[in-house]
Amino acid sequence: MVEPVETTDAIERVFREEHGRIIAALVRRFGDIDIAEEAAGEALVAALERWPVEGVPPNPGGWLTTTAGRRAIDRLRREQRRDDKHRAARMITDDEPHERIGAVEDDRLRLLFTCCHPALAPEARIALTLRLLGGLTVPEIAAAFLVQETTMAARITRAKKKIAAARIPYRVPEAADLPGRLDGVLTVLFLVFNEGYLASGDGAPLREELTGEAIRLTRVLRSLLPGEPEVAGLLALMLLTDARRAARVRGGELVPLPEQDRGGWDRTLIKEGHALVRECLAIDRPGRYQLLAAINAVHTDAPTARDTDWSQVVALYDQLAAIDPSPVVALNRAVAIAELDGPEVALAVVDRLDLATYHAWHVTRADLLRRLGRSADARAAYDAALATCDNTAERAYLSRKRGELV
Repeated sequence: MVEPVETTDAIERVFREEHGRIIAALVRRFGDIDIAEEAAGEALVAALERWPVEGVPPNPGGWLTTTAGRRAIDRLRREQRRDDKHRAARMITDDEPHERIGAVEDDRLRLLFTCCHPALAPEARIALTLRLLGGLTVPEIAAAFLVQETTMAARITRAKKKIAAARIPYRVPEAADLPGRLDGVLTVLFLVFNEGYLASGDGAPLREELTGEAIRLTRVLRSLLPGEPEVAGLLALMLLTDARRAARVRGGELVPLPEQDRGGWDRTLIKEGHALVRECLAIDRPGRYQLLAAINAVHTDAPTARDTDWSQVVALYDQLAAIDPSPVVALNRAVAIAELDGPEVALAVVDRLDLATYHAWHVTRADLLRRLGRSADARAAYDAALATCDNTAERAYLSRKRGELV
């Protein structure tokens, strides 16, 4: 007999996995974000009421989508007498897409491009699509953007209101629209992947449904734009990163790259990622994602951490800094400098960066100070890192490293 708690966990897991698919299907059919979100929420409530009693259906994702569709129709029927709902009411008997499919056949990828409309500010496009398609909560999105939850909630609300006020259609973008929206789409896919690879909150440290969905959508995007090297670069970056997933957490604790069991890495994904990197090199139009993928290719090419070609890693970060001179890139370059020139040289670079509110900055300082034998300073840096860390596996790792200081 399935315990109620187990059933509730299963419902929440299915809902997270299917959230983007349900929302995208309902938006395509009803053309309204609010209707889609409310109907999806009502379907979740119905599942929480019925599944513990009746059991989880054979196709839970299909059940949720069908139930959400019926709840949306019920709502439209209640409102169909209102003049401004006549168009929506006509959809009640229309199961077909109310607009042609066009260049993007995947519901979720199509909604992703639609939400990345040029009328919305870049940060609003990303936040909205993370909410609708990634199924991320407002706190999770706020953590990804390093802003307060209230700020992010207001940003998402404004984006939805702007879509409604500007009557931005949920039409399929034309093929000519795709390149102009590409940067926003790639950013969203990368953020969804990152949230899955190092999840915020007290739940599972890794969320495979998010990394898997980000990779799937990027594969679809690559089939649409096969000649765009940044799409290939992002796919390569995701594959080479995801290839290390099985070795990344052990005993509930995060395992950093140099300490991972490389025998547990997925060689099929690494082979595919390396092939994509070589394809990008042949095109010779380097971009942010291609360079990050190339750095990961160097790591996954080394048989051991000691054999890593750190000179090549630093050279690639130099190229990346030339097109993206951000302090975050400088921080990551400093990590490679530590392996090449020693922790003291790297620490001098890190301490010049204005990143005191950035979690990874504290983690990097803690590690460098520990390697220099400055235990008291390292302890303070670990405390600062722990204060800004909400991933359970990373907290376990940082706590252990702090405890080992003498």
